Formats: sequence, C-alpha cells, structure tokens
Amino acid sequence: MKSLLSILKRGGFVIYNKPYQLNIVGVRSIEPASNKFDDKLHVKFINGQGKTESYTYNITTDPGTYWLQHPMQVDGTAILKQGQYVDAYKIGLHRGQYKALVQAKPVTIIRDYDRNAILDFNNGKESTGLFGINIHRASIHGATKTVGKWSAGCQVFEKNSDFLHFMSLCEKHRSLYGNHFTYTLLDFRYLNRMSRRYTLYGTAGLATFLFLLTQAVKHFRKTKNKKDKHEKK
Repeated sequence: MKSLLSILKRGGFVIYNKPYQLNIVGVRSIEPASNKFDDKLHVKFINGQGKTESYTYNITTDPGTYWLQHPMQVDGTAILKQGQYVDAYKIGLHRGQYKALVQAKPVTIIRDYDRNAILDFNNGKESTGLFGINIHRASIHGATKTVGKWSAGCQVFEKNSDFLHFMSLCEKHRSLYGNHFTYTLLDFRYLNRMSRRYTLYGTAGLATFLFLLTQAVKHFRKTKNKKDKHEKK
C-alpha cells in the first residue's frame, strides 16, 4: 500500500494525513474481467497513536456481465474512469436500503455500448455527472461468487463482512471530518502510461517509478494467488 500512495503522490493526487482521515484507493486488475471480484480496494490512514493502518478488500470496479449485455441506457453500461474524485462520496442509503458510500459529486464514466461481455475502456463514450456510481456490498450473506447484477458500474464489495468493516472506518472519518470522502481509482494501464511519462525525467526517476510499479504488481498478484489457493481448498 505504501507504494500505491507513492504513486498517488507522483501523480499529483491528494493524500490525507490527519488521524483517521481515509485514503480510499481502488485498483483495477491487470486483466479485468466483467463478472469477477478481481479488483482491490485499499484503505490507509493514521490512527490515534500516530501509526499507519492499512486494509485491503476484494471488490469489483467494473459492471457485471448482465448489465454489459442488458444496459440501462441506450449508450451502454457505465464503467468508472480511472482518476481521483475529491469529496465525491458521502455516507447515504444505497437505493434507499442500507448505508453505503453514495455519489455526491460528478464522476466520469465510460459507456460500454457494444453489448457483449467484454469490458471496453478505449472506445466508449465519456460522460461526467451524477450517475449513482456508489460504493456498496453485494449480497448481505457472506461472500458473493460472481458479480452478476450486483454492479451496473458501482464499486462493489465481494464480502459483507469486509463492507461492514469498511463502513465502520467511514463512520469514524465522518465523525471527525464531516460527511465527504475522496475515492481514487487506478488501473495498471494508467501505471504503464505513467512509467512512459517518467522517461522524460531521466533514468533515476524512471527507475524509482518502475520499482513502485513492480511492487504494486507483486502485491496484487500475491493477494490474488492467496485467494485462488483458498478457493481450491
């Protein structure tokens, strides 16, 4: 997680350093699949003792296959674009049912319009606005195996227990700093573009960034392998 925050700093993104003020970072997987919880949500903050706490959860940052093939809008299903959305979320009710982080300010989406099960990040139409791109859970019962109808573009937790823990951290943040949260979404294509950009700054700068990129990839693969081994048991 330290390497991810270093990447945020190099990318010019906001990083929060006050006690219990949350840095919420989603990382889209190396090979994104539309119906899997194959992405990560990282939360990092300084606790009351001045020490760093970090948590990682399995999520999806992409819509499920059902909504890709049956979009709610004629232009296609929404996919949240990589970027940082400052104070764009607040604690509210997801579909009026339970507490979650709900969209409060505009975000940018890419609409996948070809109605197949393949995520399209390059050819879709971009839009910025209020779309109800929330951060919520899948089923209330344990862990959900496939995304299915649980996401039409939202950022969705695989496990209800992870989501409840995450929301407890959000409640602490709200009690101290108010009801606004920043969400940053990164993907590995963005990290690769950043590595090319850093060639402009010379070998030392590139070497540093490539080290951070390598650490981020290793971290993702390590957590993915642990999950795969657990599922095979």
